Amino acid sequence: MAKKTFEQAMKQLELIVQELESGDLELEKAIKKFEEGIRLSKFCAQKLDQTEKQVSLLMKDAAGNVSAVAFEPENNRPDEPDE
Repeated sequence: MAKKTFEQAMKQLELIVQELESGDLELEKAIKKFEEGIRLSKFCAQKLDQTEKQVSLLMKDAAGNVSAVAFEPENNRPDEPDE
């Protein structure tokens, strides 16, 4: 079975939330959906944490210092002319 992506997990989590919010599920099914939602939520949190660590590693300089740089979308950078 292929590994689940962050995006797939988020979509599945959104569907579970909608199902739970509908109030149409029997208690046993609702509990199973809730448990699945918790697992998906933990999976997504781990993926975000891994991504943050990866970005931090990429931003380290030669001395190992990490510098914070404000994110600016490409179309809002001051050094590029607007079209």
